[in-house]
Amino acid sequence: MTDPVYRTILLFDIEQFGKRDNVEQAYLRRMLYDVVDATLLAADVDETSRLRADRGDSVMELIDTRISVPALAKILLTETPALLHSKNRLIAESARMRLRIVLSAGYVAVDELGGWVGRDLNHAVRLLDSEPLRKALKSRGEDCVLCASDGVYQGVVSNGHLGVRPEDFHRITVETKEGPTVAWLHGTPADPAPDASAAGTPTDSPTGGAPSTQHNETRVKGDHFGPSGGTNGDLNYDFGSSRRGEPR
Repeated sequence: MTDPVYRTILLFDIEQFGKRDNVEQAYLRRMLYDVVDATLLAADVDETSRLRADRGDSVMELIDTRISVPALAKILLTETPALLHSKNRLIAESARMRLRIVLSAGYVAVDELGGWVGRDLNHAVRLLDSEPLRKALKSRGEDCVLCASDGVYQGVVSNGHLGVRPEDFHRITVETKEGPTVAWLHGTPADPAPDASAAGTPTDSPTGGAPSTQHNETRVKGDHFGPSGGTNGDLNYDFGSSRRGEPR
């Protein structure tokens, strides 16, 4: 196994993929690759600065730390929704692709079988599959919804870089067996009432950022694990080691 390296973790997942037939699924996968590739190209992420794992209805990208995270966050909030809209407007409503997106960071190792190993990856996957993120996409009219890990919010979003407004995010908390996981969801909360009881809740974000004073919060119970297969705990998900352009 290689030593763990710190990487930006970017995850995309297609809403209600399993309810589509084989033809629609194949078409949506092509659309997903187009959107992800165009997003990363706009953020100046070249092929040598990224490693992809394909989960069928979603993709994971490990991105080199030389790539600007503020620039990537801005692209995810501006270019990615525009790319999705331009594709969805040309197809039937039933074939529309909507995405849950997570921007996180942390240490990930690649084992001898090409599997990705790391608790920070596990944290990001739980955010991707969390109920607050699913509910947000379901209740909104947009084509995608973005969730930032607490570490990314505290280290990047909260600084208010050009095109990334911290006031447009609200805090969410997902209960897991290991304790609460805190993250930040872009857009207006479904329930604007603050949950004062969680104001001092510790986080399990990769960077362990301090809790914010922002008041909007969504709190959801349930333990969500992301990829099927592999093992939880030490986390060993075998996605293969193919890069873009190689056989999958």
